[in-house]
Amino acid sequence: MSDAPRSRDPLHGITLERIVTELADHFGWEELAYRVPVRCFQFDPSVKSSLTFLRKTPWARSKVEALYVDWKKSTSSAKVSPS
Repeated sequence: MSDAPRSRDPLHGITLERIVTELADHFGWEELAYRVPVRCFQFDPSVKSSLTFLRKTPWARSKVEALYVDWKKSTSSAKVSPS
C-alpha cells in the first residue's frame, strides 16, 4: 500500500520559482514590493533577479514564503463557503 505520511510543510514540493511567479502574477511587482520591500521587487523586477537574490538572502526568502503560504490559505478558505 502507498499510505506514506504526507508532509505537513505547506511548501513541500513547491519551487521558489513557482512561488515568485505565482505571487508576481497575482499581486503584481508593485504590490509585491510593497508587501516585501526588497530591491529585486522594486527596481526592474524579474523572476530571474528575484530568484538570485532570494536564494542568497534567507530573511527575504522567509518573508516571500510566508506571504505565499498566507495567500494560499486565504484563497483556499475563501473557496469554502458556509451553507
